[in-house]
Amino acid sequence: MSTRKIGSVLISIATLIVVGFTIYQVIVGKDVGFNEVVTIGGLLMMFFSSITWGTKEEKDGILLEEELGQRITEKSSKVSYFLLTFFIFGAVAADNFINGTINIFLLLLLGLSMIILPFIEFLVAKKYQ
Repeated sequence: MSTRKIGSVLISIATLIVVGFTIYQVIVGKDVGFNEVVTIGGLLMMFFSSITWGTKEEKDGILLEEELGQRITEKSSKVSYFLLTFFIFGAVAADNFINGTINIFLLLLLGLSMIILPFIEFLVAKKYQ
């Protein structure tokens, strides 16, 4: 079995343990906080990375360093940016609908999410000019 598969299995087991513990906390009425959300997010990030990218030594998939890997990263980054901006907009709208007010931090985050891509594109374009 390849290192990639072993890593994927171990990370998925760890993720299931943390998700199970978090569900248990919800059932018994304890608060689910920052640590649980960040841990689940980090483990899922590692899991998807381990099943997506191959290794140079084992030649078992697309390499992040290759041109195809870079194109995949570029496309997925831009799609992720727009999805995240849409979700933040949805959170602002939901907060307004549910609470009747707008959370200033969510609103600032929405504004930042709308300008960060064009700003970074500007900086990168300046680098090449």
